[in-house]
Amino acid sequence: MDSFEDIGLPPELVEALAAEGIERPTPLQEAAIPVLRRGNNLLLAAGPGSGTLIAWGAPLLERLDPSTTGPAALVLTPTAESAERLAESLQRVGAVTGHSAAALGSPWALPGHAQILFGTPAHVLAAAAAGEIELGGVSTLVVDQADRIERLVGLGAVEEVLGFLPKDGQRVVLALPLTAGVEDFVERHARRAATVPPRPADGTLERTSVDRGTLRFRIVPEPKEEGLLATVAQLLADDVRHVLVYSRSEDRAADVGDYLTLHGYLAGAPGDTDVPVWLGVQELASRSAAEGTDGVEVVSWDVPADPDSLDRRHGKQGGGMVILVPRELAHLRDVARRTGYALEPAPLPPRREDEASRFRETLARAAQEEDISPYLLLLEPLFERMDPAEVAAAAVALLRKKAPPAPPQQSSHGASSAAARETPTAWVKVFLTVGERDGLTAKDLVGAITGEADIPGSKVGKIEIRESHAVVEVMEPVAKKVIAALNGTTIRGRSVRADFDRPRSRQGAGVERRGGPPRGRPPRRD
Repeated sequence: MDSFEDIGLPPELVEALAAEGIERPTPLQEAAIPVLRRGNNLLLAAGPGSGTLIAWGAPLLERLDPSTTGPAALVLTPTAESAERLAESLQRVGAVTGHSAAALGSPWALPGHAQILFGTPAHVLAAAAAGEIELGGVSTLVVDQADRIERLVGLGAVEEVLGFLPKDGQRVVLALPLTAGVEDFVERHARRAATVPPRPADGTLERTSVDRGTLRFRIVPEPKEEGLLATVAQLLADDVRHVLVYSRSEDRAADVGDYLTLHGYLAGAPGDTDVPVWLGVQELASRSAAEGTDGVEVVSWDVPADPDSLDRRHGKQGGGMVILVPRELAHLRDVARRTGYALEPAPLPPRREDEASRFRETLARAAQEEDISPYLLLLEPLFERMDPAEVAAAAVALLRKKAPPAPPQQSSHGASSAAARETPTAWVKVFLTVGERDGLTAKDLVGAITGEADIPGSKVGKIEIRESHAVVEVMEPVAKKVIAALNGTTIRGRSVRADFDRPRSRQGAGVERRGGPPRGRPPRRD
């Protein structure tokens, strides 16, 4: 289908979607929207990147009366950050149609008055028990990323929420992959639910025996523009003459074209030999325009929504690269499997470093790889009198001067052995660009770390929340995993950058001097 009008959505909703650059339905949306418009229960075997938000959000906006007050639809999410992100995305469309959305666990005015309410099972249960929200009018329950909710807190929490809802409401469950627990939940609480995409008759996952080669993917933090810029710069520095960048809509293509042009990489229509970057939207037309030109590399800026889109973009030129954020990886794996591509990660290219940068990186590696906990204990009395940054600077000054170390104090062999045995577990500090002014709580941090990095709470230590940033201790073996998982996520509505905490001078040291908040606009949709 070429438009949402073909599905039967009303003109005002079609215009609202177009205002956000959402003009053509994905195959998932084509299949799901008619099912939900009829009021049926639905199991969506899909994840972020396939257009899930509009697949269930558009039928809700069509059906709900914008003049009502209080939740008529409840959306359960695995984390408060995902609730915030989805509520913001749907509110942009709902603002045009007169509807309101809100999220629990983050600053929203009167969330209990919104027609579409987002929140984690824990936040919803707490608000309902406290009488802050009334759920008796909820006609539709959406369980987003049910597989992640199952992994984080268990689907029993969702069943507790069901106790506050009318029993005859519509149920929409999204999961990728479909676990046995999710399927059991759907069987018991979403009877006669349709499944989209439909399963083969034997119940197995759809797959293909065709081997189409290897497709590279690059996971980047949000905003994705920075990762795309680094990718384009890397490719054009090699033997590539033109980079064909695919987007889902003209609006998205124009935005990324402006960003690349701002940085000196001129962008234009596919086939324009005067510019290095080609902006593709219509896959077949763009591919046709690129044919006959040597040195063209294909990059999917928006993750292909389905196997046909993936093959039309990357099949002709052979391979290429997909730029994605972490939450879209499950969708890409599913689409690549159904299309016949093997996936290969492509890390971001390293930045050029000067001598000072290399020295800082040497210290950073030492902080990560060496057991520095005994030295932290040794220096702790100094930290009470001096800023840790001053102590670190003094140590560096001695190191650069190659000053001889102070002679060690004599101790018995037994005392040394005991001290070695009692060396405490190594902890490292992780710096996060979100803080008190964003409404951050220790609970938010623990939830984000354990949820995104998939580690137990026992590996999270002391948490310090300051006005503009936070510092959290984690066990050294999982520190890199935590940093990689948190980079590009959203906590309390703020896109987060994470890194190993470096001592900073008390005078004039702010978060923005450590790299600053990410630039660019937030993502508009899944």
